[in-house]
Amino acid sequence: MKDILINGVKKAGEILKEDFYRPKTVSNKGVADLVTETDLKIEEFLKKYFYKQLPDYKFVGEETSLDLSFKEKCLIVDPIDGTTNFVHRFPFVGISVGVYENLNPVAATVFNPIMDELYYAEVGKGAFLNGSRIFVSTQSKIENSLLATGFPYGFVEKNKKDILAKLEKILSNSRGVRRAGAASLDLCYVARGVFDGYYEGGLKPWDVAAGVLIVSEAGGKISNMNGGNFSFEDEYIVASNKIIHNELIEVLCGI
Repeated sequence: MKDILINGVKKAGEILKEDFYRPKTVSNKGVADLVTETDLKIEEFLKKYFYKQLPDYKFVGEETSLDLSFKEKCLIVDPIDGTTNFVHRFPFVGISVGVYENLNPVAATVFNPIMDELYYAEVGKGAFLNGSRIFVSTQSKIENSLLATGFPYGFVEKNKKDILAKLEKILSNSRGVRRAGAASLDLCYVARGVFDGYYEGGLKPWDVAAGVLIVSEAGGKISNMNGGNFSFEDEYIVASNKIIHNELIEVLCGI
């Protein structure tokens, strides 16, 4: 499984790298939700690749999958997480693949070919960046924490007041907030101890399918906004180094 996933995203990464500095053909899925020819090209490549390598697994991709039901075995794929970043040549972009069995993550990889960062995790075997083990931070106070968030298109339009209220609380109680525009990589940066915590609402399964396992295997915690087990149906995801998790939720919820 490990070699299959890593070889697949590395080959897909070559496609992304080839197109990164070229002019893009861009379409709109929403007001500001973009898709490029490269998104479609990478998804089609990975679909064919995994069909040959892992024929027992259903392929669920952001751009081409109409059936979003999750079977006993499935691959949940985001061909380019951070498409807007890709269009503007901001190098925070990731190819994300989460392997699920009975709705539980068993393996995951996120690859940023522009920055040459390849994250991998497998249940019970830890999380890794370019082959080296990674761990979440040991920060114990939210006031000294660097946090991350995001503002998905569509979700902002419907929840602007709540988003701004949460952001104001976090800005008043932490060292700072970053919004880099790729949820899979935000989660990986929690896993490697760059961010102490992360929260975001309105995400899709492919945005987080790989990152949740990478955080967990690095020693972190994933939950919904109530502190319970996270599922794809939850409105918000919260990730942290585990130590500040309860305090982070208390700040976000105004407790």
